[in-house]
Amino acid sequence: MDVDGGSKRVYNRLGGDAKHQKVCFHWQAGKCNRYPCPFLHSELPASSHANGASSKRAHDNSGLSGFSGQRGRSNFNNSWGRGGGRGGGGGRGVVVKAEKVCNYWIQGNCSYGERCKFLHSWRVGDGFSLLTQLEGHQKAVSAIAFPSGSDKLYTGSTDETARIWDCQSGKCVGVINLGGEVGCMISEGPWVFVGIPNFVKAWNTQNLVELSLNGPVGQVYALVVNNDMLFAGTQDGSILVWKFNVGNNCFEPAASLKGHSRGVVSLVVGASRLYSGSMDNTIKVWNLETLQCIQTLTEHTSVVMSVLCWDQFLLSCSLDKTVKVWYATESGNLEVTYTHNEEHGILTLCGMHDSQGKPILLCACNDNTVRLYDLPSFAERGKILTKQEVRAIQMGPNGIFFTGDGTGEVRVWNWTAEATTTVQ
Repeated sequence: MDVDGGSKRVYNRLGGDAKHQKVCFHWQAGKCNRYPCPFLHSELPASSHANGASSKRAHDNSGLSGFSGQRGRSNFNNSWGRGGGRGGGGGRGVVVKAEKVCNYWIQGNCSYGERCKFLHSWRVGDGFSLLTQLEGHQKAVSAIAFPSGSDKLYTGSTDETARIWDCQSGKCVGVINLGGEVGCMISEGPWVFVGIPNFVKAWNTQNLVELSLNGPVGQVYALVVNNDMLFAGTQDGSILVWKFNVGNNCFEPAASLKGHSRGVVSLVVGASRLYSGSMDNTIKVWNLETLQCIQTLTEHTSVVMSVLCWDQFLLSCSLDKTVKVWYATESGNLEVTYTHNEEHGILTLCGMHDSQGKPILLCACNDNTVRLYDLPSFAERGKILTKQEVRAIQMGPNGIFFTGDGTGEVRVWNWTAEATTTVQ
């Protein structure tokens, strides 16, 4: 796997007659000169569902800026959800077809070829492509980390192992047996942190120091770092805090934040606030200076699976099938300014920029798909199809991003320089 380059593209068309499946990109731009054109010169019908984030890092690894804490309303606030349906956000359309991947194609022996009515592709849409697949985990991939400046990818799984992958060869170069299911994993500087039941494991990739931080009760579901402090969301509803001691090169217990009645499954830091999403259906806002809860958000009706900071907004997703966009009022309290509805529960969010610098939101749903949306319009941009649901999405360098699914497979994707008419 070469994270600085591309890979051979597989020029397989969608099965069946392409004329009935894809709108001509050049026609949309008003300059198609092909007669006859193999693609539609008309818009596809709108989807039946409404148009419309899992960064657990403290800093800008999502490619989106942190929550700025602005207190005034802005005109930009009114643009949420104004995508005008498919093709919004710059006029890039999405291909819609019978969205089922051909089982025979997966096995490499579909005899219908281009005439197959099912997809011979793991993606729908243009502007991104599949580079390679990393296989080795025996159970679901629950976490992915790409340390800054490293040439190694780290993945964690419910098979109780972490794997280390060489980014040039795509080979697994190390397997770490952890003795417990991996609930989360992040990297910060030279450190990689892994949450397992009752412990947080910490590895320094430069000096090879290994630490085991005890204190959590039950599974550690979420981790985030801010100003030399490590926060861990745990199964019993606590958020444990450790402070890094430079002199001793260790992490010392600093605090335990209480307030959630059930497990804390998502954490994110923006400006001077910590945001925690929980199985108790709430999001709590914590002041990082006082470590006190200053607001509880109760608009979700099921588990808050992921929280993400973007510009002056907070985005959250839930098993209640919604993504909510929060904005700070003049009083400083967060209120919902837009709700995007999905047909299925949403498992995790990740924000990044495409090859043209446009902000994109990736939403992993429990129907074995990852939906891609332009922000702030929530215009549908594309879709990734998977064998089982995706629980982990991570951004890498140079337009690379990673997804890990329930089968244990990690896929490596990249944003392409321009729209293509091929599928992979």
